[in-house]
Amino acid sequence: MERSQSTGIDRLLGIMRRLRDPNGGCPWDREQNFATIAPYTIEEAYEVAEAIRDGDRDALRNELGDLLFQVVYHAQMASEAGDFDFDDVVTAISEKMIRRHPHVFADATVASAAAQTLAWEEHKARERAVKGEAESALDGVPLALPALVRAEKLQRRAAHVGFVWSEAVQVLDKISEEIGELRDEMAQNSDRGRLEDELGDVLFAVANLARHLGVDAEAALRSTNNKFERRFHWMEAKLKSRGAKLEGTDLAALEELWQAAKTEESGTRKADKE
Repeated sequence: MERSQSTGIDRLLGIMRRLRDPNGGCPWDREQNFATIAPYTIEEAYEVAEAIRDGDRDALRNELGDLLFQVVYHAQMASEAGDFDFDDVVTAISEKMIRRHPHVFADATVASAAAQTLAWEEHKARERAVKGEAESALDGVPLALPALVRAEKLQRRAAHVGFVWSEAVQVLDKISEEIGELRDEMAQNSDRGRLEDELGDVLFAVANLARHLGVDAEAALRSTNNKFERRFHWMEAKLKSRGAKLEGTDLAALEELWQAAKTEESGTRKADKE
């Protein structure tokens, strides 16, 4: 039996209206506003990404539902304020997708995914110009984005107008230069502001390298965080099996354990491939 998409979304919209109903709804849901819900929206997006990374399709289905509920939540609050409703949200994104894909919905042609990325940025630039938002090529990059994501987007905008290193190796040289400047500030016992400024330059240059390599810097760092956790837990378990703890174990022994964790993980990956 086929499920009706409209019936499904109508049910969800009805649930949301009931939760926000001043007469008999949920007290917590009634008290929320755009600002208080925004952190949950961001959190749900990250949980979608985590389910994808883990290859867990059941979790992905559930997390996508949670993320959709966030859209419904914001739309309901906007509807109550008389600003827009869920149908307006759907109409706006549908029209935007059609407008930005003339090679699909009109007679334009695009040779590759890379060409489409450039065309997409050009469409967005024209839309900002129509809205009177085209004073700078960097306008419209949200301040609320994670810093690494925003750095990549700023650099992509700058590259679109020609402000870009031609080769990744030049970015590596820039990273070395920025690390040298950070070393100088450290040697001078500079204050926290100077150190933060120079460290920020290093991170910005690293994000630029990620963009050159076609690597998602945020995803790369999340992967490394997970790797660090795995190896750290392995060290804790190994010490526990010896009746010891991380606290009180000297650094040389910890480094030896760390290298053993890396070797163990490498061997597991090799066995899995075989």
